[in-house]
Amino acid sequence: LWLCGAGWSGLALPDAPVGVPESFDEHFKIMFDLQVLAFRAEITRIATMMYARDTSLSVYPQSGVRESFHVASHHSNARAQMDRFAIINRYHVQMLAYFLEKLKATPDGDGTLLDHSMVLYGSGISDGNKHWHTNLPLLLAGSGGGSLTPGRLVRNKETPITNLYLSL
Repeated sequence: LWLCGAGWSGLALPDAPVGVPESFDEHFKIMFDLQVLAFRAEITRIATMMYARDTSLSVYPQSGVRESFHVASHHSNARAQMDRFAIINRYHVQMLAYFLEKLKATPDGDGTLLDHSMVLYGSGISDGNKHWHTNLPLLLAGSGGGSLTPGRLVRNKETPITNLYLSL
């Protein structure tokens, strides 16, 4: 199937999946592929994707951990539990890396979709064990068409996250 018309430029569409894939990997790759396609076709320039609800008992067996994300986040400062939680988080970031690589590999004007995007990844809680909502672990990728300077680590413990949202 090909899309034609304003902004579509004859883009080839992938085959539609039959239902929701069973594995988280497959499901999220399809969702990320659809976002890249929507950006490329200029259908939208904004997308939101949530891995799971905050209190979800979702399990990510592909991560190698059989415990749910939420349960693992309440690690009680036990090293083994914290390590399992870190493994799940690493797995989630690997899913994000798939999306960022797709954006980076997709031409867009004088650069790539990643060059012209701002991708915010993170959580509203910095320590699930204590339910802290400060010092949030966030990743901001892309250059925003030149409005962002990538490759920096910024530590800001006092500024509310809403200020970042407004700046973006």
